[in-house]
Amino acid sequence: MLGIIGGTGLYDLPGLQERRTVMVTTPFGEPSAPLVLGRLADQDLVFLPRHGIGHRWSPTDLPYRANIYALKEIGVTHLLSVSAVGSLKPEIEPHHLVVPDQVIDRTTHRPRTFFDHGIVAHVGIAEPYCAEFRSAVISAAETTGQTIHRGGTYVCIEGPQFSTKAESALHRSWGASVVGMTAMPETRLAREAELCYATLAMVTDYDVWHESGEIVSVEVVMRTLRQNVEAGRQVIRSLAEDGLAGGPCVCHEALAGAITTDVTMIARQTRDRLGILVGRYLPEGPAS
Repeated sequence: MLGIIGGTGLYDLPGLQERRTVMVTTPFGEPSAPLVLGRLADQDLVFLPRHGIGHRWSPTDLPYRANIYALKEIGVTHLLSVSAVGSLKPEIEPHHLVVPDQVIDRTTHRPRTFFDHGIVAHVGIAEPYCAEFRSAVISAAETTGQTIHRGGTYVCIEGPQFSTKAESALHRSWGASVVGMTAMPETRLAREAELCYATLAMVTDYDVWHESGEIVSVEVVMRTLRQNVEAGRQVIRSLAEDGLAGGPCVCHEALAGAITTDVTMIARQTRDRLGILVGRYLPEGPAS
């Protein structure tokens, strides 16, 4: 099943057939908004507006764990995050699309793992995005006619403030491509949930480093987003029309060998709490 997390500006998916809405309650609370289920081009699809109905959630306070857990529980196997970002390179212009292959986490106040109490798991994230799913997203993005950057590093800042000029210069010195506020811990959690995950980054501005002198602001971001959103919807439709790749993927085995806690020491409460994620890796006869 294809899951879509819609970022700033992408709050709905017109054209969904058999549309219905469900609220999934998770051990980590409720997700940002009710999940919207339906079919698009014969593909089962789940849509979640990341910032909630009416854009109520700030980047720091988003219920990231509840969002990913709810999507996993509903049956999502492939998850596309659509996000607004600022460019850190002159060749990456507003209105361009970027499908990053790396991410730098500069957040400091967000729960970043499902495995915080009663069970320890060390999941590899050297390649944070699913290579196979990224290829499918790139192919879908090519149908829009917009310029696509096939790779790059996304710097995720805490927010909700935009960067200072010194911070923007630092990020550029690292060779990063774009800057945004929501890639982390979403990327980490998607890997822990064994989802094939990719980001479609829609460039709205040049952050604060560019010689144009136009300082990034909500007004600037929203002005460009209004034109970008339709491209994002076209990418989603193309993904749905092409169908999801079948067969096994390394993302779907991310927890294999990652759990270091002695399974006889994992309490029933912990097993129940994380059963959707780890149930198949734990033998029968859990601790009481």
